[in-house]
Amino acid sequence: MAAVTAYIEWDEESGLFVGIVPGIVGAHTQGATLAELDANLREVLELCVEEGHLTEADVPRFVGLHQIEVAV
Repeated sequence: MAAVTAYIEWDEESGLFVGIVPGIVGAHTQGATLAELDANLREVLELCVEEGHLTEADVPRFVGLHQIEVAV
């Protein structure tokens, strides 16, 4: 069992939470609630494991977040 870190955003246009797991190709999904998003992310990650695209050695090591200010 390995813990992964997901990045979650709120998508105003769709009205859904969007989650991605950086470093794992294809590990992204959405949900109407955080609970639904969590279940959907878990399902995506389990599929990655079943298909052999994700092993414990492949799990990205989360270090932290860093915000960078830019003029927009």
